[in-house]
Amino acid sequence: MTCADRPDRHPSVARIAIVCDNRSPHLTTKRCRRMADRAEAGNVEITYTPTNSSWLNRIEAQFTALRYFALDGTDHASHKERGSMIGRYITWRNRHADNVRFRQIVTRTNVA
Repeated sequence: MTCADRPDRHPSVARIAIVCDNRSPHLTTKRCRRMADRAEAGNVEITYTPTNSSWLNRIEAQFTALRYFALDGTDHASHKERGSMIGRYITWRNRHADNVRFRQIVTRTNVA
C-alpha cells in the first residue's frame, strides 16, 4: 500500500522530501523501479547525498552533539550503561533545545 492508496496519511498536493546517504540499502529506488514508482505516485522525492559527504545530511549534527555531550571521554562498561547515558542525553536535549552550547555545536556542524 502506498501513500497514493491512503490519501488520509499524506495529501498528494504536499511534496515530501527524504534525504538518504549512500548506504547500499538506501539505494533502493536506483535498483528497484517498483520503489521509484511508489515514491513518484505518492509525490515523494528521495535524494541521495554524494559518497563521503555525511555533513550534507543535517541529522549528522545531532549525532555530533550526542557524541560531545554524552559519549566523549567515557568508558561505559556495557551497552546498557551506554544506552542509559544516551537516553539521559536525549531527555536533556529535548528539555534544553535552546541551550547556547548545544546550538553552537549543531550550528557549527550544519554547514549545508
